[in-house]
Amino acid sequence: MEKEYKYITTPRLTTAYIEAGQADKPKLLLLHGNFSSAVFYEGLMARLEEKYYMIAPDFRCFGKSSALPVDATEGLRVFTEDLDEFVRAIGWDKFSLCGWSMGGGIAMQYVIDHCEKVEKLILQAPLSPYGFGGTYDIDGKKVEPLGIGSGAGTANQELLKAIQEKDRAIPGQVIDAVYVAAGNKLPADRREKYIDSLLMCSVGEDMCQGNFVPDSNWPFVRSGDKGVGNTMSPQYCDLSSLPEIPVKPPVMWIRGDKDIMVSDNSSCDLAVLGRMGIIPGYPGENVFPSQPMVSQTRHVLEMYKAQGGKYEEVVFAESGHGCMLDHEEEFAQTVDEFISGMN
Repeated sequence: MEKEYKYITTPRLTTAYIEAGQADKPKLLLLHGNFSSAVFYEGLMARLEEKYYMIAPDFRCFGKSSALPVDATEGLRVFTEDLDEFVRAIGWDKFSLCGWSMGGGIAMQYVIDHCEKVEKLILQAPLSPYGFGGTYDIDGKKVEPLGIGSGAGTANQELLKAIQEKDRAIPGQVIDAVYVAAGNKLPADRREKYIDSLLMCSVGEDMCQGNFVPDSNWPFVRSGDKGVGNTMSPQYCDLSSLPEIPVKPPVMWIRGDKDIMVSDNSSCDLAVLGRMGIIPGYPGENVFPSQPMVSQTRHVLEMYKAQGGKYEEVVFAESGHGCMLDHEEEFAQTVDEFISGMN
């Protein structure tokens, strides 16, 4: 199942990628999430390589691609501009696109900017169109001051330290508790490979996860202007223009019913942690509301539908943040049926 990495250098960076299938088959581009890499798609690629030509790149600061600074003020476009250079370098002009978590946000940004290139769009547990943290209500109203409770300051600092120290324990715990649903177990060799992937993230103020700014308001941090984590702050990330694109590819939105990362009650939302008493001093929902991430995504996709697009929502039972990890065969079948279908 293990894929050999290949490399392409463009004016922006050197991108590492893996591929599967034959070049004369329908094309599928696979985008990984935060704290991961292309290797998370190896299982899916093995199941679909007879039917599709698939490529999964590592983003800058992840896997084996260039460890380059991230200007967070560009939002997710820092990644989509890298990606479009990569797509042009491999000679693809039409393809289906699948993005997981942060990669789902990057996929949405790519479609907003290059809708004519994407035939079908698959969003697996995607980042909310309004970013991660610091918004409320289904239409993504922003908590004031802008950027509070979002960005790099909300990252798991123990995980970042573990990555720097090459400590395998905490990355393993994150995979077991977040990436798959509680009680589900990955094959031991696959789990070790995913831990290796997390440990390859490039940690730093302008890489993973970035800088942050102290603030006098609870939870006392707001987004900085550098690094991966800050690209997802509502200060710089707003994908709510997706319904307005002139060419609307069909969308399949896949999520797990046990996802604790992207949900309406996310364990990574500081407001939820404050309400639970894990972060002290929570001022209450009227001051710092929690973010209904799933409802926000549904709201934007309903607007997409109202403006002529098509989407379907698929919920995997007993699945965590990575449906393709919890239910590899079912996920592959669902993706295949969606891409190969007439609509």
